[in-house]
Parts: sequence; structure tokens; C-alpha cells
Amino acid sequence: MVCFKLMTKVMKIRVLLLFVLTFTLSLVVSVAVAVPKIVVTEKDKVLLQEKFDKFSKDSNLSTGELVLKIGNDFMGTPYVGNTLDRTVDENLVVNLRELDCTTFAENCLAIARTIKSGNPTFESFTNELEKIRYRNGQLNGYVSRLHYFGEWITNNAEKGIVEDVSSKIGGVKCPISLNFMGTHPDSYPQLKANPVLIKEIKQIEVQVSGKPFFYIPKEKIANREKEMLDGDIIALVTKIPGMDVSHVGILFKKDGRVYLLHASLSGGKVGTTKVPLADYLKDSKNTTGIFVVRAK
Repeated sequence: MVCFKLMTKVMKIRVLLLFVLTFTLSLVVSVAVAVPKIVVTEKDKVLLQEKFDKFSKDSNLSTGELVLKIGNDFMGTPYVGNTLDRTVDENLVVNLRELDCTTFAENCLAIARTIKSGNPTFESFTNELEKIRYRNGQLNGYVSRLHYFGEWITNNAEKGIVEDVSSKIGGVKCPISLNFMGTHPDSYPQLKANPVLIKEIKQIEVQVSGKPFFYIPKEKIANREKEMLDGDIIALVTKIPGMDVSHVGILFKKDGRVYLLHASLSGGKVGTTKVPLADYLKDSKNTTGIFVVRAK
């Protein structure tokens, strides 16, 4: 009888241990699935470490000031579009060798935040980049990327990464109506390959279009320059149907005027405007004004 009870107890312990082991393995698998695949070259890792070595001494600067210093260090880096869309699968792409206007701003902000964290490592940087680039800070497929910069602003503000200061510095209401991706899916390889995602994209477009936005009309930029700061991230608001923003860059001041540091398609590389931003935008027929975002 005693032997039978002992065997029963041993069996219960084994069952319990098996349950615990199974549960633990399921957690490990879940974590493994949640970790995004990182696409990076050794050259990118070297460039990142160079930025850490060069600017870690400047961790006492504001995040915006540090963003600007890092941005200036990218001067001359080639402009290359669609670096995040070279595969159908959505991966965390780290590419510091080739930049478009958005990845330029994202990388500068992620590097600055990593340095400010006091833990300038590759892993910390990729965590920051994922947090900035994806909705609610988590890569979960193509639709989770913050494709529209209006949502990039609101979502990163919700995460405490940036502050949208447009309304504080004289901004006026800016109604937007997004539908470009949903109505032009053939322009996006991932949507063309996965039509099922189009419905999700359209839902995001509706959600973002319903949010309140403020912008500085381009004819009023010159009068608001004194309220803008070095390192503010700006986006050019466009009247192209279905879109919100056509370009992104980083502000800097020179002789009391505001200029733009950006990865420019027309210039073919990271550079600066030759004239103040207000003058630069005068002849831009599709640009109506700017969103102004400040790094926290």
C-alpha cells in the first residue's frame, strides 16, 4: 500500500514537471517568434560603432541637439529609396550606408536615444529602432510599420519618444484623408504579393485620418522660426491626394534662420538646403506646410 502511494506521488511529480517543462518551452518559442529578424551588414555595424565612439561624449546634450550632430555626421551618405522593401518578409533593416528621408531621421533619433540611454550597444540600438519604426514599438509584419508619417508622429508621441509641437508654435488644423497605399497597392511589393494586407492598410488609413493634426502653413514658417529648435524633426505636408507627407528632415539654425538637413532625392545624398526652409518651400507647389516634432 505504501509502495503504491509512493509510486502515485512520483507519477504526480513527473506529470507536474512535464507540465512545467512544456509551459516553459512554449514561452521560449513565443519569445523566439516575437524577436524580429535583423538584416544588417558588418559595414553597418562598423558605422554604428563609429557613431557611438564619436558621440558618446555628447550624451549630456538634449536628444534633439544630439540628433542634429549625428545627422551632420551622415553628410554625403547616398540617398537610396525603398531600402526597407527589398524582401516580401518584414524584417528590421539596419542600413546606415544608404538612406532615404525617413530612415535618415529614424536612424539619427535611434542612435541619439541609444547614446542617451547610457548603453550604446547594437542590441540597444535595434531595440530603439524597432520601437520608433513600428506601431506600439513592435514589429509584427508589414502592416505594423508606421508607413504614414502622420501616424509615425502620433504613435511615437504616445510612446513618449517625441512631442508634436506644431500646435504650440502657431499651428492650425490640418485635416488629412489617407488612402494612397490602399488605392495603389501595386506600387508596394509587399501589398502586391499579399493582397490580404490591403484591407488592414485601409483600416489604418481610416483610423489615422480621423485623428486631429496641426501644421505650420508654409507662408507662416518664417514668423515661427524663433520657436523651432536645432534637431527638431519636420515633415512636409503635401496636397497629393491620399497622402499626408512627402518629405522628412531635421532642422538646424544658421544666422537666426531655419534650414533643413535631409536625405534628398534631388541631391542624391544627405545634405542641407542652400536657403532657409521658408524660402526653399516657396516654389513647392504640392507642399502646404510642415509638421514639427521634438525629440524627448
